[in-house]
Amino acid sequence: MELLKATIDRELLLMKRNAFMYIFKAVNLTLMAFIVMTTFFRTNMRRNVEYGTIYLGALFFALDTIMFNGFAELAMTVMKLPVFFKQRDLLFFPAWAYTIPSWILQIPITFVEVGVYVFTTYYVIGFDPSASRFFKQYLLLLAINQMSSSLFRFIAGIGRDMVVSHTFGPLSLLAFAALGGFILARPDIKKWWIWGYWISPLSYAQNAISTNEFLGPSWNQIVSGTNETIGVTVLKNRGIFTEAKWYWIGLGAMVGYTLLFNLLYTLALSVLSPLTDAHPSMSEEELKEKHANLTGKALDGHKEKNSRKQELELSHISDRNSGISGVDSSDSRKRLVLPFTPLSLTFNDTKYSVDMPEAMKAQGVTEDRLLLLKGVSGSFRPGVLTALMGVSGAGKTTLMDVLAGRKTGGYIEGEITVSGYPKKQETFARISGYCEQNDIHSPHVTIYESLVFSAWLRLPAEVDSERRKMFIEEIMDLVELTSLRGALVGLPGVNGLSTEQRKRLTIAVELVANPSIIFMDEPTSGLDARAAAIVMRTVRNTVNTGRTVVCTIHQPSIDIFEAFDELFLMKRGGEEIYVGPVGQNSANLIEYFEEIEGISKIKDGYNPATWMLEVSSSAQEEMLGIDFAEVYRQSELYQRNKELIKELSMPPPGSRDLNFPTQYSRSFVTQCLACLWKQKLSYWRNPSYTAVRLLFTIVIALMFGTMFWDLGSKTRRSQDLFNAMGSMYAAVLYIGVQNSGSVQPVVVVERTVFYRERAAGMYSV
Repeated sequence: MELLKATIDRELLLMKRNAFMYIFKAVNLTLMAFIVMTTFFRTNMRRNVEYGTIYLGALFFALDTIMFNGFAELAMTVMKLPVFFKQRDLLFFPAWAYTIPSWILQIPITFVEVGVYVFTTYYVIGFDPSASRFFKQYLLLLAINQMSSSLFRFIAGIGRDMVVSHTFGPLSLLAFAALGGFILARPDIKKWWIWGYWISPLSYAQNAISTNEFLGPSWNQIVSGTNETIGVTVLKNRGIFTEAKWYWIGLGAMVGYTLLFNLLYTLALSVLSPLTDAHPSMSEEELKEKHANLTGKALDGHKEKNSRKQELELSHISDRNSGISGVDSSDSRKRLVLPFTPLSLTFNDTKYSVDMPEAMKAQGVTEDRLLLLKGVSGSFRPGVLTALMGVSGAGKTTLMDVLAGRKTGGYIEGEITVSGYPKKQETFARISGYCEQNDIHSPHVTIYESLVFSAWLRLPAEVDSERRKMFIEEIMDLVELTSLRGALVGLPGVNGLSTEQRKRLTIAVELVANPSIIFMDEPTSGLDARAAAIVMRTVRNTVNTGRTVVCTIHQPSIDIFEAFDELFLMKRGGEEIYVGPVGQNSANLIEYFEEIEGISKIKDGYNPATWMLEVSSSAQEEMLGIDFAEVYRQSELYQRNKELIKELSMPPPGSRDLNFPTQYSRSFVTQCLACLWKQKLSYWRNPSYTAVRLLFTIVIALMFGTMFWDLGSKTRRSQDLFNAMGSMYAAVLYIGVQNSGSVQPVVVVERTVFYRERAAGMYSV
């Protein structure tokens, strides 16, 4: 019981934090109820055999709506399964302790959701006014909703994949609905499909809800020329049973199916394993060996040894950074096939504010705006690797987003120049790159194809195909991805590249645009020491080409920290407290802070980055009674920085402002062709979507062909026409639902990629 109580508490917490989903479902049912009750409005309906068919349609639509309401369980269940499988394999709990709470806690929500629909539609449509029949319909729809949710949880447990589950979910809906007795009347179901009628939950639900309505007092008028009531005649015309007991049979069937599907769901989670391995990413060494086996080429052992040596020597690559003027790396800059213009970026007294949040106004704050950056100044120069650091809430990412033009809201003040000319975002986007912290790429293309796509859309049209390919090869060599060129990117944490390889791909995707300035947000976050060293070596290679590189970084190791040439340190509240060179073994930084009265000396072997953040914290400021931002403004370092900003804010003699004839590098037609090329590859390499979708269509075609065999030649009865219309209705509705449902997981992944590519200025919307 303690185990069950713990899982119930956890499920309840998850439901509270996912309340939006349940609110959205209730709102969706409210909208559907409004559409239904205005479509089947009682003033337009009469009690006769002809209108009885319309009432029957309203009842079927109610069943369909409540069934579809459980469809959301598919996505929610699939998303939670990876955590369940991990905890199950670690013997946290058995499957039944996980499935029972997800079922029991849904029951109160079912009462609300079904109540929203029934209470708003029943009397407006004009169903039988008897209170007992009203509550019996409510009770039946409650059971149907529970059955539907249990069914889709079971399908998710069997499918274990978003696309597969979203394919077989609509397939089950279609099969149950087509054999439920409304789309195709029971007497007209072929003998080889009649078994499907008897196992379809919707057949029992259709009989139950129909007998509940049409055996009511309002349908008791006798049809002229017969001894049958209107209600019985309507039921017989559609092949529905006319005994009142079928309501209770249907209700019992719903309860039985609910128990069955939950039991099968529990069994599935007990026996089945995840579809994908928890750690499927191949190491770089494995990929190189695989490539060598395929091509017959020997592995370059010397290059491997040299690579490891570079990692060990990472701590020494910043030995050259001894002055504020930066690193003179012109002699060691790597020449690439495509030239670029080195550019500096300066910002003076830059402020950024947003509208004051309502919560803060409620606490008595009177200002209209919340200031996030309080007049920061600095400069980033070619060939200099700058670290943008600070505690959480210091505004380092905010500053980088402001400089990169990634802030779409708020208020920006101050002067920002690019090599002495005022920054214009339209042109700046063409000469800058932005490596986001989350490595977002299309999963079904290779590393090489990702770079081809980026270069195709971001390099100017003057660069021909051959030079573009040569440049891509150079960039892959620069970021050490040549051996991985044919590897699929995959999904983070699921398959494909490792985290460190994704970081390098993110950098490469920006580098193939041949930018002069590159911003990197937390390039080493989530990496171990070795992986972080590899990424930082890639970053250093980028700087050595003469580009301006700025990285936000949280709390680096000693080696990584000393790989930077300069530091831009911020404190909480958006003010700079140190802007200058790091120095060999962080000597310049340590000297600056140790000269401040009251600051403790750094211990031997202690990480300078950690020490710096500790001695400059808000608690230290309060204890020492000083403001580090004010100390910096009174320092000689601040004056030198101001002079440097003034110098770099003047355009060099003979230079020209950045100007491009068009907003995008390539024409609209080229953009379309490039996107079509990438999407073709993405869909072709995604068989869980394309193959399953094709299989679904074939199965539906076979089902419909055998269910509605020779239907077109039978047009003597009105029921024959209803059957024909039902087949068309089912084909359009359910195939559409399947296509829209199965494509959503694919689109969700590509949508995040689209946001990154649009922000990078690759193409127009």
